[in-house]
Amino acid sequence: MTDTQRCTIVENINIAKDTWQMRLTANTAGFAPGHFVNVAVPGFYLRRPLAVCDYDDAGFTMVYRTVGGGTHALAQAQPGDVLDVLAPLGNGFSRRQNQKVLLAGGGVGLAPLYALAKRLAADGCAVDVACGFNTADEVYLFEAFTGVAARCVAATADGSFGVRGLVNAAITGENYDWFYACGPTAMLKALCQTLPGGGEVSLEERMACGFGGCMGCAIETVNGMKRVCKDGPVFQKGDLLW
Repeated sequence: MTDTQRCTIVENINIAKDTWQMRLTANTAGFAPGHFVNVAVPGFYLRRPLAVCDYDDAGFTMVYRTVGGGTHALAQAQPGDVLDVLAPLGNGFSRRQNQKVLLAGGGVGLAPLYALAKRLAADGCAVDVACGFNTADEVYLFEAFTGVAARCVAATADGSFGVRGLVNAAITGENYDWFYACGPTAMLKALCQTLPGGGEVSLEERMACGFGGCMGCAIETVNGMKRVCKDGPVFQKGDLLW
């Protein structure tokens, strides 16, 4: 059930170039991999939709990039500060058991796949992870993923970490029962068009309300117009019109 919570910051640290990790106390009942939260940043009118990277009984962690005034202000927040958070939001990833699965994430889109990877591994899945970044100084969570995945590979646009190219370049000719992906639209489109079999993707769209009221994030699917914040952000591969 979605609720507005007053969440206390436990940690807010810079983990890579323009990338921050924030840990907050919260009631996480109802959280699932793929959910996001909508954070009120003091001094800014619109909330910021941010993906949940991981969660436990005590709270949750989110990873965000400093790309505008709101997220730069968020990076200045200190442990002990309290944020108004609307959570959990959206429809998350499906769960699989005892299957071979691929998780592919590009940039900040890698973050919501971490909670999923941990839980899929616990459910007996063989989890391969492919991470995509622009440069080596933007790499984050790679070591964390290697601790839970059967195999973890990376690609950077300039070849400074892992193989050179987009995340697709790090994916070899393995056969997977299912894939999960989150990242830039071009990356998701390429994966859906090249990977055989079924899968699902988490879309990164600009949002305002975060709960489906404003229709600002609506997209066209094979089943008509859908709201990314309410009906997604996770959609089945076959539902999307590229």
